[in-house]
Amino acid sequence: MILELGLYLLLGALVGILAGLLGVGGGLIIVPVLAGLFTVMSMPGDIIMHLALGTSLATILATSIASVYSHHRKGAVSWSQAFRLTPGILLGAWCGGWLASIISSDNLKPLFALFELAVAAHMIWGSKPDAHKSQPGALACFSGGGVIGTLSSLLGIGGGTLTVPWLMWYGSSIHRAIATAAAVGFPIALAGTLSYLIAGWQHALLPDYALGFIYLPALLGIIISSTLFAPLGAHWAHQLNTTRLKHIFAGLLVVLAVALLLA
Repeated sequence: MILELGLYLLLGALVGILAGLLGVGGGLIIVPVLAGLFTVMSMPGDIIMHLALGTSLATILATSIASVYSHHRKGAVSWSQAFRLTPGILLGAWCGGWLASIISSDNLKPLFALFELAVAAHMIWGSKPDAHKSQPGALACFSGGGVIGTLSSLLGIGGGTLTVPWLMWYGSSIHRAIATAAAVGFPIALAGTLSYLIAGWQHALLPDYALGFIYLPALLGIIISSTLFAPLGAHWAHQLNTTRLKHIFAGLLVVLAVALLLA
């Protein structure tokens, strides 16, 4: 157990540093690494991805609070946009967790890997979306939030890779879009975590120390170290070439995606 917790602390430190450096969510790293660790630990193969996804969302639930507070202090969050997206996001995130629970772990792996490869490709070759002139109406916010929430919960991520382009399409600056995406990451994580918890409640294959599809030792280790190391990453962000770092991070995503496909 000590060795296991040590690995989760290392994972959390890596996630915290990268989040501070690049402003990226940790789910893209947490999910494939946890899936690999759970495989090595001989956890039941039928629920490995479910445990990785649910645990990832639970870590985001805890760490997003500090992120939102930091953005709010700088006045960067568009709370009106966040509140308009939240109803659709809550419904979508709940449905995403339920949908994941009925998909086999073997099918969730390639689904996540393909998304990770798409994110890596966009980080290297993608361009910023052109701003749309009109502002989103209530239906656009609800449906947009629903899609963002469903995909984010299904993939165990905070949704920034989906929310930021959507907000920029409707005219938000990159900084305001990132801050607002951090704010809506909390309802994504909240509804998604509850959905994975209930979907996996008293599942016959759950390992010890699991609460639904949330593995508590991994949750604790990742939260502790990611919170401690995120400020270090933020400090380095002002000293390092972030463009080159993004390319390195994209390369890491490709490696993780391929490893997940081969697992």
